[in-house]
Amino acid sequence: MAIHMELSRLFIREMTDMQIIELKELEGERTFPIVIGLPEAFAIERGLKGLEVPRPQTHDLLSSVIDQLSGKLKSIHIHELYEGTFYAMLCIDQDGREIEIDCRPSDAIALSVNERVPILVSEQVIEALDKEEADSPEIDPGPTFDWE
Repeated sequence: MAIHMELSRLFIREMTDMQIIELKELEGERTFPIVIGLPEAFAIERGLKGLEVPRPQTHDLLSSVIDQLSGKLKSIHIHELYEGTFYAMLCIDQDGREIEIDCRPSDAIALSVNERVPILVSEQVIEALDKEEADSPEIDPGPTFDWE
């Protein structure tokens, strides 16, 4: 079963490569962090703020390619957590045909922010995170960027 989630917070620390996004369940209270890179964090921030750039960035390019191939991004789905790594896919409709493309969650979330499509997370991923969280200490992410 997939849970509909939303991006609730973005932690950007420019002095490190480790950035964090936090997803929150739409109809519940569960949240979880995903570590991402600085370029993806900036792409997500640009999408959230609606900032235009003079030339297409990587996520803009991918969105344009999907569109030019008569596709429409319908959702992204974070479907697996394996050995500490999240796995996601882009769910695309192309003239009635559903296409799933393997993708890093950070890239998928950047696209979902720009295209305003649902973020889905498999229940098994959330359960695995709950188990991991119980076994590890909490990390202080530092200053945060909230857009609500």
